[in-house]
Amino acid sequence: MEIISPIFLFLSISFNYMVPKACIQCVKSDPRSQLANKVGIAAIIITCISNKAVTLESNMTVLASSVHDKDLKLVLQDCQKELSDAKTNLTTAIDRLKNKDYDQTNYLVNLALQKEFDCKKNVGDLQYTLHTTVLNDMTLYEELSEAAMRIIDRFL
Repeated sequence: MEIISPIFLFLSISFNYMVPKACIQCVKSDPRSQLANKVGIAAIIITCISNKAVTLESNMTVLASSVHDKDLKLVLQDCQKELSDAKTNLTTAIDRLKNKDYDQTNYLVNLALQKEFDCKKNVGDLQYTLHTTVLNDMTLYEELSEAAMRIIDRFL
């Protein structure tokens, strides 16, 4: 008989048994998860989103320095700035979460997600295709953001 961890049980209930793999990996990768309550799990997921924002910000900086098209360079530089702002929003979201301000937490996570969506759209509008690893990181960022907001919705 398989023992179901409390984390998996919580996430399964939160997602009606459809737990994104990225979410499980994120939570399992953090040693705090073994003792985390639902707020702790949400904080871990937001931390994973924040880490992904840092990775994407770095990727945009590297890409901007390597392209020659001035319009694309400006869009990538704007993406870098927006992802930096997203990181700040996510740090604030964790503080709001710990203070039980769940509406503000979700607002900030959603704002950070919108910054990533805008970046992806603006790059796409220039007919530039991002590298697969960057696109995969963006997909994970989106999945984790949606997961965090769904979990936090359960607190309201």
